[in-house]
Amino acid sequence: MSGIHEFIGNEIKTNDVVLFMKGTPQFPQCGFSGQVVQILDYIGVDYKSVNVLADSEIRQGIKEYSNWPTIPQLYIKGEFVGGCDIVREMFQAGELQQHLQENGIAVRAAS
Repeated sequence: MSGIHEFIGNEIKTNDVVLFMKGTPQFPQCGFSGQVVQILDYIGVDYKSVNVLADSEIRQGIKEYSNWPTIPQLYIKGEFVGGCDIVREMFQAGELQQHLQENGIAVRAAS
């Protein structure tokens, strides 16, 4: 296992919610990353973001790690949840909030 996969695995294991994205939550560098950030911010969940644009090894490594070709990628409690479309569909169905709560992660109450 390469060093980059160890780094990715460690990020995923030591943070409840991790978003591998293009850019940062303050300055997303792609619309899909921005949408996931908006969803996570809306439901008020704490998460760790990793900017894949800062390191080409991470950018390639995360795709191999998850066997998923696109960024962003959301992980909850060490488990790959999905990319933008999956996260958005889960959010709209209320499944994302439920999944977080089932994993003991606090979310803002729906207003």
